[in-house]
Amino acid sequence: MPINGSSTVNKSARPSLLGVASVVGLLALSAVGATGGLQKVLVISWVAFAAMGLGAWLGARAARTSPHSLVWGYGLASGAMVTSAAMFLVPQAMGLGSAAGTPRIGGIGIAVGIVAGYGTHTVGHRLTHVDTSFDTTTAAIAAHALSAGLIIGLVYGTMPTLGLLLGLAIVSHKGPAGYAAARRLNRDGKTATSLLLPAAGVGLTAIPSALLPVPQTPVVNALVFGFAAGIFLHVAMDFLPNCEAGSEIDEVCSLQEHSHDLLDELRTHAVGSTVGGAALVVLAWVVVMP
Repeated sequence: MPINGSSTVNKSARPSLLGVASVVGLLALSAVGATGGLQKVLVISWVAFAAMGLGAWLGARAARTSPHSLVWGYGLASGAMVTSAAMFLVPQAMGLGSAAGTPRIGGIGIAVGIVAGYGTHTVGHRLTHVDTSFDTTTAAIAAHALSAGLIIGLVYGTMPTLGLLLGLAIVSHKGPAGYAAARRLNRDGKTATSLLLPAAGVGLTAIPSALLPVPQTPVVNALVFGFAAGIFLHVAMDFLPNCEAGSEIDEVCSLQEHSHDLLDELRTHAVGSTVGGAALVVLAWVVVMP
């Protein structure tokens, strides 16, 4: 990216074959899911695809990255995810644990999910320091999408009575994540079509996992819901707007004058956007609550 923040779409880069294959795979799995009655999982999968696809398209064509837009996108999404996991998944995990004889089973699942999410993210970050033949930005986001899809499929397969609000809030970070990743890829002279893989990633794992037979026992369900809550809480916290030195938002601010003052201002926006995302989920729940 030039120093003044301007950018043009990289038209010379070839489309990602893996990205295109991912879309074909999602289409094929969607046909299978439609016959298996997985309407909610299909809606969540395609909303995730559309959100990241639109974000990537806008990011690849943006003349410059607005730090305010980035902070508000990440803040709204992460606030919605934290609140959704706390409102819908954690109570289910603890309730199922109580049905199994002890609510601590659900708590164990939550702890394992948070630690597993942190561990895979931290170890995966080492790839950014290794000379590999694939783009590490795309790989990191794809890992998030594939793991989230796996859990979404298990959760909705285990308890199909869950509403769409939970799933849609959980994939709400796809838009800002796609936008930021596309800006980075475009800056490095790489094609943003590689983001078709993480865009389709939720559906690629959610649909098959929703079709898996899961034993309908309170202990297993408590662990599944607890693990899901832990994973989603980790992802949500990972997307909290980070306005510290060396962060992605700091990199965007450094392209503008008075970047230090701007970073201080954005901290207030980060808090406000996160609170706003949480409030939107609560409001939506109040409106749709029977």
